[in-house]
Amino acid sequence: MIDVYLFSGFLGSGKTTLLKNMLIQIKDAGLKPAVFMNELGELNVDSDEVEDGVPLKELLDGCICCTGSEKSEAQIQTLLAEETFDVLLIETTGAAHPVEALDAIFSPLFAEQLNFRGIVTVADSKRWLDRDRMSPQIRSLFLEQIRHADLILANKMDLLDEKEQGDAVFGMQSLNSKARIVQTANSKIPYALLENLTARTKGTVEKAEISKLNLNTKVLRFSQPVNREKFEDWLRRLPETVYRIKGYVPLDGYKYPHAFQYAYGMAQWLPEYMKMQPQIVVIGEGIDGVELP
Repeated sequence: MIDVYLFSGFLGSGKTTLLKNMLIQIKDAGLKPAVFMNELGELNVDSDEVEDGVPLKELLDGCICCTGSEKSEAQIQTLLAEETFDVLLIETTGAAHPVEALDAIFSPLFAEQLNFRGIVTVADSKRWLDRDRMSPQIRSLFLEQIRHADLILANKMDLLDEKEQGDAVFGMQSLNSKARIVQTANSKIPYALLENLTARTKGTVEKAEISKLNLNTKVLRFSQPVNREKFEDWLRRLPETVYRIKGYVPLDGYKYPHAFQYAYGMAQWLPEYMKMQPQIVVIGEGIDGVELP
């Protein structure tokens, strides 16, 4: 049977970084991985992070849970029919409830082929400390993702002082005492942690449909390069309800757009060495008025 791990966590927590780390380690262990990715919007920038040669299927502009379950089943079934692999990594959208997402994995179409090992939730520790500033619906989802995990990565610990680290870990442990909690920076863990994982029976699920979360996505396209300083000034003026931005930003003085990530007020730039579509995806609540500077 094929081992299956589901990566959960709110927008910008570090799921894709975890995915990249695990792909490297799984291949180093002599195993062949495959990936199923789910994105809330019409574009999946994160799929660019999966290197060639790794079987990949995607579900865009919807959720692996609720209404997208049948589409997810079809994608996974196609993956199983077309490819041979040892480990399947499923990265859910940050707006997905992890337990609802399990419906696609436990489909009778292929249940005998998959060995579900557990839910790995990547939790942004800084966002945890500020969780009371979230809207009630978003906070409920954020807590549910942690509550139902089999393994919790208390991520971005390098951004907190010692007291904040202790508060974050104690709080998450109080919410989910059955899961192992590992403090991480950049979602770095050994693959052995996943190999030793055992899924447990899930408790009561507080469902939060995407349509009731008021989360929206918006694609912003660049017509010309921008000044990095002015762009970062624009980021600082964005409302707190912009939870995630990712894509490729064309900067003055560079031939190719930079890969760009933004979550919880922090931006990350990485130079690209090929021509990428100059556009970004904005995810958040009440983002209709968000436009490029």
